[in-house]
Amino acid sequence: MTSYSQPIAKAQMLIRKPAHDVFEALVDPDITSKFWFTKGSGRLEEGKSVTWEWGQFDVQAAIWVTTIVHDQQISFEWPAGVETDNHRTVDIMLEAKSKDTTFVKVNEKGFDMDDEAAIQHIVGQTEGWALVLSALKAYLEHGTNLNLISDHHPDAIK
Repeated sequence: MTSYSQPIAKAQMLIRKPAHDVFEALVDPDITSKFWFTKGSGRLEEGKSVTWEWGQFDVQAAIWVTTIVHDQQISFEWPAGVETDNHRTVDIMLEAKSKDTTFVKVNEKGFDMDDEAAIQHIVGQTEGWALVLSALKAYLEHGTNLNLISDHHPDAIK
């Protein structure tokens, strides 16, 4: 019997800001909406459900926060797509490399390998997380919104 590890979409990035600043940018929708989604219904807190909106695409997603470790980890479940009840798990790990730098790792798992498009979903999510981390880096380090999320799919803007 062949054993293999569960496929994971992943991305990672060094952010030249303290872990606390990076953590706050990811849990506080007033900050996150400046580089990723356009609106969040509340701060990420363990055991809480929030809704994120991407107004430019007329899309929203319900997020269920499973784990919060202050300045170190954010884990949540979110929908695997608009036409399914399946969910995937996202783990965002923050590792302080110094008092002014944080290495951020994102792993998303729970892909349905029986789905013919599973590989495309994994590749797409890997690409998406790389964009989110790049946007986070630009915003925190330079105060700039590069519009990476909108500009990645300009034809989908409503």
